[in-house]
Amino acid sequence: MFNIVLYQPEIPPNTGNIIRLCANTGCYLHLIEPLGFELDDKRLRRAGLDYHEWADVQSYPSLQAYTSILTGSGSIYAISTRGSQYYNDIRFTPGDSLVFGPETRGLPQNYLDSLPAGNVLRLPMLKNSRSLNLSNTAAIVVYEALRQTGFKGLS
Repeated sequence: MFNIVLYQPEIPPNTGNIIRLCANTGCYLHLIEPLGFELDDKRLRRAGLDYHEWADVQSYPSLQAYTSILTGSGSIYAISTRGSQYYNDIRFTPGDSLVFGPETRGLPQNYLDSLPAGNVLRLPMLKNSRSLNLSNTAAIVVYEALRQTGFKGLS
């Protein structure tokens, strides 16, 4: 399945919605600290409803700590308004990591620069648009990845 990585998420309902996304798709959720909320935040639990028990959620102190556990399976793709490649032009494979930045500032430029340019993906939007909602963006990219892999394991 796919790995959803949220770098320093700030808004509890967005993370709650992504927990629900993971519970319904089998994706794994990786949270990079610091978080802008407590994991037991009632707004997070309300958005995630009772799905938290059905999702695999792990926290890490840094992106480096997360990448150190990867065993070479799958690619790392950052999703950013500064990306040069459209998300639907990529051939996703199970095990890929989809990295999303915090709602107010996105991923750090030095992290984006550390990836191959083709691994920094964007969603098409109207010119001069700022960004889409984090949980909506995650759902769009995850479902494209699932579509490409034939919705394997889903009914």
